[in-house]
Amino acid sequence: MTPFDDPAVQTAFEAFPENTRSGVLVLRELVFSTAGALPKAQPLSEALRWGQPAYLAPKGSTIRLGGHKAASFALFVHCQSRLMGDFTTAFPGEDRLDGNRAILFDDPDQIDETRHGWLIARALTYHL
Repeated sequence: MTPFDDPAVQTAFEAFPENTRSGVLVLRELVFSTAGALPKAQPLSEALRWGQPAYLAPKGSTIRLGGHKAASFALFVHCQSRLMGDFTTAFPGEDRLDGNRAILFDDPDQIDETRHGWLIARALTYHL
């Protein structure tokens, strides 16, 4: 597991219910591994935004991880970007979504490194 640099972010993860925490930790590792393969997504910063763990690259759009009222956990992107539209065009009907703002998950096994890594990579390089 990638160590936490910010104690506030670590505390936020620890505060999640277990079913949420297990999923968002898997997504967190996918964010870091995806960013590690993208030199233009460096340096990646991890902080709290709107009370949720958030990830931002210098030329990227913010990614947030957290719980959701209709799922155990979710990966959030900026709702006014074209990220979710591009994702649903590339992978139609593959995921449960909350409009143009989030992919919803009930189990970490639903996370697909290729499909969800694609969205993460797009978000981390959005403004390039």
